[in-house]
Amino acid sequence: MQKEILHESYSIKYATLDVCPKPAHQHTFFELVYILSGTGIQCINNSTFKYQPGHLFLLTPEDSHSFDIHTTSQMFFLQFNSIYIQNKALVEENVKRLEYILQNANHQPGCIFRYKADKLLVNPIIEAIIREHESKDLYNPELIHQLVNTLIIIVARNIAKYLPQAVDVSTEEKALDILQYIQHNIYFPEKLKAGSVSAHFGISHSYLGRYFKRHTNETMQGYIGKYKTKLIQHRLKFSDKRLNEIADELGFVDVSHLNKFFIQQTSISPTVYRNGV
Repeated sequence: MQKEILHESYSIKYATLDVCPKPAHQHTFFELVYILSGTGIQCINNSTFKYQPGHLFLLTPEDSHSFDIHTTSQMFFLQFNSIYIQNKALVEENVKRLEYILQNANHQPGCIFRYKADKLLVNPIIEAIIREHESKDLYNPELIHQLVNTLIIIVARNIAKYLPQAVDVSTEEKALDILQYIQHNIYFPEKLKAGSVSAHFGISHSYLGRYFKRHTNETMQGYIGKYKTKLIQHRLKFSDKRLNEIADELGFVDVSHLNKFFIQQTSISPTVYRNGV
């Protein structure tokens, strides 16, 4: 299967299409696709979703995808990769939000909008990006850069608010808040101790574990371990950070501690995972 590579930190494209220009393919980067006009079907990982104007899709690396275009469609494409993060295009807090997108996208077809106000906000932002991209006027790159950042943050908010792992439509709001607290503080192990979490949310230490498992179907420590593992895997696959840098960032005592944790979670070492063995 064809796999595309992105050689810059991000790329903007838009096109009017009557047929999908490529068969099912994969990327090594992330892509946002916004439907300006037209109808058809999005195909991703052997699943399908009918698209229409105003839909926004997030495609992640290794997703196999294509479009079956039914009526002439205008599409906007924003492609970005880990270089975008490494160049500090976003301030630190927003980098964490972006990482949340990368690790918590549900890898299923469908529009990511779950926040109606954002759906109204995104269209003028994308139209402004296209306008600035075409005009080649003073400060175009700077304006486009800011608009792209805003778009990514909006996407992050929708995923963070409505698509956390291990939850469904029946999950209570406080359980969602606990999950978001964990994701926000994953870089600070002290804040993830049961005592700290129970104090923050006003839940007794003895009740916290039972409450979390009832609403997420897994233990809190199990969830933290899985989430942290995904962050490590992302760094191993999409960055050139050394193991000691990853260990330091994610609160491990040293590389040995990181190795032990990763092997317990995945049965292979970080080095083996990075090398794709």
